[in-house]
Amino acid sequence: MSTRIVIKKNTYFDSVSLMSVSTKANQLEGVEQAFVAMATEMNKGVLRNLGLLNDELEQAKSGDLMIVIKGASNEANEATLAAIEALFTRKDQGGSRHEARYATLSSARTHIPESNLAVISVNGAFAAREARQALENDLNVMLFSDNVSLADELALKQLAHQKGLLLMGPDCGTAIINGAGLCFANAVRRGNIGIIGASGTGSQELSVRIHEFGGGISQLIGTGGRDLSEKIGGIMMLDAIQMLEDDPQTDVIALISKPPAPAVARKVLERAKACRKPVVVCFLGRGEPQPDEAGLQFARGTKEAALKAVLLTGVKQESLDLHPLNWPLIDEVRARLTSQQKYIRGLFCGGTLCDEAMFAALEKYPDVYSNIQPDPAYRLQDLSVSQAHTFLDFGDDDFTIGKPHPMIDPTNRLTRLLQEARDPEVGVIAMDFVLGYGAHLDPVGVTLGAIKEAKAIAAREGRHLEILGYVLGTDLDTPSLKEQCQMLTDAGVIWASSSTNTGLLAREFVSKEEAK
Repeated sequence: MSTRIVIKKNTYFDSVSLMSVSTKANQLEGVEQAFVAMATEMNKGVLRNLGLLNDELEQAKSGDLMIVIKGASNEANEATLAAIEALFTRKDQGGSRHEARYATLSSARTHIPESNLAVISVNGAFAAREARQALENDLNVMLFSDNVSLADELALKQLAHQKGLLLMGPDCGTAIINGAGLCFANAVRRGNIGIIGASGTGSQELSVRIHEFGGGISQLIGTGGRDLSEKIGGIMMLDAIQMLEDDPQTDVIALISKPPAPAVARKVLERAKACRKPVVVCFLGRGEPQPDEAGLQFARGTKEAALKAVLLTGVKQESLDLHPLNWPLIDEVRARLTSQQKYIRGLFCGGTLCDEAMFAALEKYPDVYSNIQPDPAYRLQDLSVSQAHTFLDFGDDDFTIGKPHPMIDPTNRLTRLLQEARDPEVGVIAMDFVLGYGAHLDPVGVTLGAIKEAKAIAAREGRHLEILGYVLGTDLDTPSLKEQCQMLTDAGVIWASSSTNTGLLAREFVSKEEAK
């Protein structure tokens, strides 16, 4: 094996571009590992763990670009380097010939005075500065960048509030504004339901289920995952409620979040109760949701939230296919598993999809572990070792520092799939596959080889391994939702019809009770 290292001084690329380049570079022939990232301390830490950090890389500055290639030979590495350079310089063939590039936000604002939104994806060290400049130029902001401090987030959201602007983020991955999907989003019909989400894949799932039930989306406003923390206080969710209350295209509002800080949840609910438009609230967690009241309804999961929002628009429930749990199928799966196969392993790209499945398991089993478990006693100490029922969010910072998001590059998850298949106590492995803008072009296809090998590993040891898949997407998405599901079926994978059903099926498959 040979290693090639290139450092490009004062050469910045945003995280989205680097995710794409890294993914494509690692797929090149002769590459064992390609690492393309900015020279931040976190990324150097990743290289150190990989045994690839040397003195030259250690001295690189955060504004420098690192290209580290480990390949079969010096010649192969030079070919890989040339291919990486081409990836950076290749122009988008589908772009407009009149497309213009501007060196600063101020310059762009001057040349396009009608613009009112900036999407920011830069190194976290510079993200707050760029976001502040955008706000000062009277631009709404979608801040895709992560690693922004809580103090900076608070200051930015206070400024946005004062100016009557949106500050979506930091680490905001999903929005649909006036029909335009930003970053990770699905193709859904326009309609009169507005979504406010402190969760990216949770917002995607809610929009997809609303679409399936015949509804449509007016706006989808992301707030960033920390907006409902005690420190931030729900500033952006509160402001977004006001914006959707004033939006003539929105008749119903739906809120989605991972478990919020209790005091902030109370504040948001008081504002929702005072809203002139009906509001559906889905705050995921273990507790029972509050009882519905006039103008304010509560949902335990994303499927229920979507259903309640759609019914509020006048759709009749009897006209919908709600995909109830298939108990005969549950019986069949239970019969195929041995008494020793009693655990679920959830391997998820989407944090909220992981949360929803994990909370479903927690309703039935006490020993549920995760890298995102709210109970510190059940937070995995070693991410490489699963315990009992384990649910992993591969999109969390634990797994993405210096690496592409798993919705773009599933390499980490494929390796873990084979590891879990070797555990004789595992009965079910649950996985999500996310379609839509920004995601992998064939998320099921790229995973099929590992799925088949995982099943073969179990079969060689005389075990049946049930793999449960869920494809998050609509009939309007590319690639085709129908084709992706058919690929799972052809590989012997059971697929769920929703995120909610994924969690419920997984927990019932390994239950030793009699099915209903």
